[in-house]
Amino acid sequence: MRATSETVAPGSSDAATSRSFSSCDHRRRRSTDVITSARETVIALLLGLPLGPAAFASVKQGGPQRRNTANPRFIVTSLTAADGAGRRLYEEVYCARGEMENRIKECQMDLFADRTSTATLKANQLRLWFASMAYVLLEGLRRIALQATDLADATCGTIRRKLFKIGALVTISVRRVKFAMASGCPYKAAFATAHRALVAAAADTC
Repeated sequence: MRATSETVAPGSSDAATSRSFSSCDHRRRRSTDVITSARETVIALLLGLPLGPAAFASVKQGGPQRRNTANPRFIVTSLTAADGAGRRLYEEVYCARGEMENRIKECQMDLFADRTSTATLKANQLRLWFASMAYVLLEGLRRIALQATDLADATCGTIRRKLFKIGALVTISVRRVKFAMASGCPYKAAFATAHRALVAAAADTC
């Protein structure tokens, strides 16, 4: 609330409004204090600290307990200790599942697999097939041709934007198709490396 310097007469409507605002501010501060206290209690329990003002002060000030467990990770799971240590479960199971979801989202967002708004089921299925085939092709390009470039870990959207959506002068003759790209293209080195890798891979399969 913004404070003002005006004098309010007791008993007036402005005084009642001022008291109402003060009451709202007091309730809001109490709610904030309750939320903060609950959060501090949860943090203390997770870090194994004794409950009390000293523990909360240590958490607030970034004491040695907090610094030794910077950015901790917690997993709630039904797996037992016999299934593996917590670090392995987080890094190899939980993060792997999240990475799988990222790949699904990559196909949906970057390759438009979610555009299934046509009137018939067959047309929507065909659109999904196109997006899936495009993802397979881009994954093969990333695995075969981009490992030695800065785009080795790039998403499909980044590869599409930096390597595919490039302006070029196309000249078609009887024997060849020539692409004349601008000399100032910022990704020409990655493009040339990918081209050489694809040519070498095609030669190995012959």
